[in-house]
Amino acid sequence: MGYTLVTGACGGLGGAFVRLLAERGESLFLTGRSAERLGALARSLAEAYPSLALLTFACDLSDSAQRTALFAFADRQGVRFSRLVYVAGIDTQKAAEKYSEEKLSAQARVNFEGAVSLMRGVFARRGPSLEILAVGSMSGVTPMPYFALYSASKKALEHYCMALHTEWRGRAGVTVVLPGGIPTREDIRENIAAHGWFGRVSALPPERVAARALRAAARNRRRVVIGGWNKLLYILMHLVPLSVRMRLIAKMWSKTEKEAY
Repeated sequence: MGYTLVTGACGGLGGAFVRLLAERGESLFLTGRSAERLGALARSLAEAYPSLALLTFACDLSDSAQRTALFAFADRQGVRFSRLVYVAGIDTQKAAEKYSEEKLSAQARVNFEGAVSLMRGVFARRGPSLEILAVGSMSGVTPMPYFALYSASKKALEHYCMALHTEWRGRAGVTVVLPGGIPTREDIRENIAAHGWFGRVSALPPERVAARALRAAARNRRRVVIGGWNKLLYILMHLVPLSVRMRLIAKMWSKTEKEAY
């Protein structure tokens, strides 16, 4: 069996995926931006799961040269992939004119370009079977003023994965999941609280999101909305006129800012 490549492995949701997969005894190839944090994660996994096959490679997924280096390392190790779990993402939230060129580029590249690049890379190095799981977002269901770039990048990811689900049928499974808020960092918890009841009911803990996402991927579901309230919200959002949706979102999301990288 091949390796599962998990991006954003040191984050809250990425870590939840890592723990679930380690408990299954699956071979893991973990990446994140910080070599130090990856090293600490590897040591804790080795202690908890001594027989676990584990590789790590620090990589800034916004950098094409670093993505190339990641796969060059995999080739030197003779790695074949059985799964990709693309969790990495930058969830900066603020008015569009407040972005620097650097932050704009980084968010677009990590949220979408990096995912497309890694899907291509693991597909070229797949074993007898390949399962691709990408973490999208309910934020991509409708355009979101004051969260515009994140929303757009997640919608792009969703559409790309849905297209690949058909294009790679019989050669690889491709699933995109759409969770709501996931309280993995203090700034996210504050952001969820700022959105009141609406934010709280759509949020789910990372362990639950990861477990449901892996089940959806195992069934080769094309797109799955995670959470009962989010499923209802998904339907309602398509019944409400777009102009009304965006005015409501602008009113709520303009009240908070989140600088995440």
